[in-house]
Amino acid sequence: MDAVLVLEDGRVFPGRSFGAPGERIGEVVFHTGMTGYQEILTDPSYCGQLVTMTAPHIGNTGVNDFDPESIQPQVAGFIVRSYSEHYSSWRARGSLAQLLRDYGIVAISEVDTRALTRHIRTAGAMRGIISTTGESIESLLAKCRAAPPMEGQDLTQVVTCPEPYHWATNSVPFTPPYPNGPAQELTYHVVAYDFGLKRTILRRLVDHGCRVTVVPAATAPEEVLALQPDGIFFSNGPGDPAAATYAVAHLRALLGKRPIFGICLGHQLMGLALGGRTYKLPFGHHGANHPVRYLPTGRVEITSQNHGFAVDPDSLPAGVELTHINLNDQTLEGFSCPDLHCFSVQYHPEAGPGPHDATYLFGQFTALMEAWRSRAQ
Repeated sequence: MDAVLVLEDGRVFPGRSFGAPGERIGEVVFHTGMTGYQEILTDPSYCGQLVTMTAPHIGNTGVNDFDPESIQPQVAGFIVRSYSEHYSSWRARGSLAQLLRDYGIVAISEVDTRALTRHIRTAGAMRGIISTTGESIESLLAKCRAAPPMEGQDLTQVVTCPEPYHWATNSVPFTPPYPNGPAQELTYHVVAYDFGLKRTILRRLVDHGCRVTVVPAATAPEEVLALQPDGIFFSNGPGDPAAATYAVAHLRALLGKRPIFGICLGHQLMGLALGGRTYKLPFGHHGANHPVRYLPTGRVEITSQNHGFAVDPDSLPAGVELTHINLNDQTLEGFSCPDLHCFSVQYHPEAGPGPHDATYLFGQFTALMEAWRSRAQ
């Protein structure tokens, strides 16, 4: 064994290195999805985290050019039970291990991920360090405990785009089963704040008839409105939402000016902008099978999720309507504010990876933009 994972509480998990050499510190979380490791690795929401896969066999399908959610892996490190050196897929262009080495991502296999997951579920998400250096456990533990916790960290500036860009590519050839197929015309103009934006979200917006202008996280509200959008999108992203004070101020200034849709971190920022509070979950929601009830209809959706913070529903002001509730722990998963033409969900309706149960939310966004247009005429 040539690698080790050390948790801040002193728990040690030996293993074998299959990524880049070195050491990385981050918050240890676990993801319960059976597939989609490439999307998970490249999701900017995982910036600063050591991601554990609960599915035992990882690497079987290699890596390809379509699944990445950003230009490179974003995780601090990767933890698996069994890494497959041999891969097979008609889309594969290389091995997972080579991708990790190319981008300097430290990864460890042969870890008892069942024991690790049970420990995190009991003790909560905590800092950890993966190392291949052979350094003593005592030294690694001291480094781990000296690292900052996730609370208080604004990581949006680490993952945001450096300058604005345009996006008009849809999901073809891997399009979800829309009733009438993807939109043939790009009818709406959406400005999307990039706090760690996933490419699948952009594709879903285009599928629903939107051309998208993506702007950096710190873009001023006046600059956004000058682009004359039909709607504004607040994206997913990493870190503590309460630490992104500039983003909260920007969203507060934009409320009521255009229809707004938020996902994940965007949902949390919207809650803060409306005067609510956020809090840290014990071990977060990371997986592709979380049941959520849509309160207006009672319908249950199976959803893809990736977040470590949540909005306190009791802190939200009058006029905010709760729309979605997590059936595992009753946490808030969505709300709307009709008077301000905004709504948000905590989970990932774009489902990259995951089920397509919540794709309808993009249709709700376009309907909101169409209603805004009609009112403005």
